[in-house]
Amino acid sequence: MNNVIELLQALVRIPSVNPHGEAGVAETGEKRCAEFVAGFLRDCGARVELREVLPGRPNVAGVFPSDRPGKDRIVFAPHTDTVSVAGMTIDPFGGELRDGHVWGRGASDTKGTMAAMLWALLEMRVKIPALPFEIWFAGLVSEEAGQDGSKAFSAELRADCDARGVKAFAVVGEPTGLDIVNAHKGALWLTLTTRGRAGHASAPEKYDNAIYKMADVIRCIRDEIAPELKKTADPILGPPTISVGVCRGGSKTNIVPDACVAEVDIRTVPNEPGTLAFVSKKLRAICPDIEIAPLVSPPLYTDPAHPLIGALVAAGGKCVGASWFCDAAIFAQAGIPAVAAGPGSIAQAHTADEFLAVADLQAGVEFYKRFLEAAR
Repeated sequence: MNNVIELLQALVRIPSVNPHGEAGVAETGEKRCAEFVAGFLRDCGARVELREVLPGRPNVAGVFPSDRPGKDRIVFAPHTDTVSVAGMTIDPFGGELRDGHVWGRGASDTKGTMAAMLWALLEMRVKIPALPFEIWFAGLVSEEAGQDGSKAFSAELRADCDARGVKAFAVVGEPTGLDIVNAHKGALWLTLTTRGRAGHASAPEKYDNAIYKMADVIRCIRDEIAPELKKTADPILGPPTISVGVCRGGSKTNIVPDACVAEVDIRTVPNEPGTLAFVSKKLRAICPDIEIAPLVSPPLYTDPAHPLIGALVAAGGKCVGASWFCDAAIFAQAGIPAVAAGPGSIAQAHTADEFLAVADLQAGVEFYKRFLEAAR
């Protein structure tokens, strides 16, 4: 391929939909995308491994040549999965170039960032060995649900750095408008289940309606928990938030339902570790036998005084906070300072007509090159 536009088109044309939820397509998983990226990295001169994290879903890790051992590391780390393509109004895998934009699922989140990172590394490949850092690339699976790829890779990276006595810094790929997200909210996803006793709907008083129990729970979330969370505000990110995104229960109109499930999204802030305990206590006061299954992604805070954030600022970025979460927090949790920075807008992520402007894509390439030149 001749330019970064063609690289992004090729990436968009490879389906890599996360299988979580309604994928909207028969083929899911990141394997083909990882294999394509592995080939590109090898052509850049990197030493490449495919590391299976989940069945048929490998991370791809590339290490570029260095003129001496023992350097600290810079890791470029976009994710290779995308969200569902259900409901899209354009061909999700067309990669069409039209009106100065590349269109398709992942063009913004986050194959555009991945393409910009890879093309910058290609153009810098002759200079990379002499840089003061060893340069890595990691294409990570399952960021959109579970973050299994970043959890596995960051643990491996931290162990290897400790064994060699070196440090690492991660630049996670997300569409940030080339701002430097050094702080973002975490996500606490709760699957709530209420249980009842089924029976004939002609005599509902004899049975136990699980949907009614869930209705009381949801009312508590809206009227009690949400206002309470607003009282705890982070100076950068603002207050935590809570939203009920899914509610399903029952099997037939004339059967009293014996189970109801709701899925809740809570966005957490740094230094507030008690959110899960607080919410659980409130919900169990309403429904003592409620089942609560949490999935946690931590919030992020990386000190803006870090010298490699200084290099990103010198490349043209500025530090900002974000209400969404990403793999940067997983690296930080493993003791590896991390930020998110990439071309494009989060407003286009997950949309029915996702796109990335070519001008933004090309600006991303130059941004990453300036960062590598400034890194000290």
